[in-house]
Amino acid sequence: MPHMTTLTDAIRDAAHSVGFEFAGCTQAKPAPLAAQLRQWLAAGMHGTMRYMEDADGHRADPHAYVPWARSLVVVGLSYHTPHTLSTEPNFGAISRYAWGRDYHHEVRARLERLREQVATLAPGCRTQPFVDTSPILEKGVAEAAGLGWRGKHTNLIAKRAGSWFFLGGLATDLELAPDAPARDHCGTCTRCITACPTGAIVAPYVLDARLCIAYLTIELRGPIPRELRPPIGNRIFGCDDCQDVCPWNRFAHRTRVPEFEPRDGNLNPLLLDLIGMTRREWNRRFKKTPVRRAHYEGFVRNVAVALGNWGAPEIVPPLLARLDDASALVRGHVAWALGRAGTANARAALMTRLETETDAWVREEITLALNEAA
Repeated sequence: MPHMTTLTDAIRDAAHSVGFEFAGCTQAKPAPLAAQLRQWLAAGMHGTMRYMEDADGHRADPHAYVPWARSLVVVGLSYHTPHTLSTEPNFGAISRYAWGRDYHHEVRARLERLREQVATLAPGCRTQPFVDTSPILEKGVAEAAGLGWRGKHTNLIAKRAGSWFFLGGLATDLELAPDAPARDHCGTCTRCITACPTGAIVAPYVLDARLCIAYLTIELRGPIPRELRPPIGNRIFGCDDCQDVCPWNRFAHRTRVPEFEPRDGNLNPLLLDLIGMTRREWNRRFKKTPVRRAHYEGFVRNVAVALGNWGAPEIVPPLLARLDDASALVRGHVAWALGRAGTANARAALMTRLETETDAWVREEITLALNEAA
């Protein structure tokens, strides 16, 4: 078998050859974030994301997930495309990472090619690919492997490339030379904290997911709290504000993956075009994109909130068509949006719907909407 350092360098070169811009190595041991994860979970800041819980220790210690692993090869893949989100209220804002193809497919495909090359470099070795759907704390091990540091917004930042990149890696039984952990270069900057519309970055390096627009529009399956709907603005899937203002992102370079470029209609879509989509139309439009993570009802809920934040009279007709939706989640948020519009026909429709509505939560939303629209 090649010398440890020589083999490590060869694997890093192989990672670059299959398309990853970043590659580093670290030992398969508890990530530096493990203690913070326990505190974060104890505070309930993960909200309804039960998959983040770590009762079996798989997240805190890679050995609990892959007991045979001795090293982790951690890689990064840029998804930056130099387009600008519209702030006009009639357009919906989708987070940059979701403009194109679902990154899991692209990262996994490259990891499989890297796995093949590692097997050629070290015949008989064991490897296990991982992305952010695995228990491994990918940001923690990426920081330990020197790819970047976890910024105050909790996203990973690379000194010469910013934060617009996906993470993944290979666990292996090879003994590889570890890279030096990355140093924090945020300094006294607090732009990301100041920019967060909902105050979700409750302290440097601490994100309360329950307040985060990305969580509210993607992970949350139930109603969005009423007090958090207005600051969501026109964001219908995720939020990039904390990264948009980060000074390090001036060094971001355009992705070399064509599939990450915006699909037709995903960059600044018209909200009025989205609210009327059927499930079949939605499935076809967002097939194999990260937007599917929100689920159909959740996405329509988000569009209704964005329309309510716009509040113009033209939102009323398409919202009225959704007031009898089969989903109580959709009906309740449509009622809120109609209340924000406050037109006479919106109030009349809400009063009519109140007479027939059987869901208690939707009835409450309609009543509150009528009070606000009065």
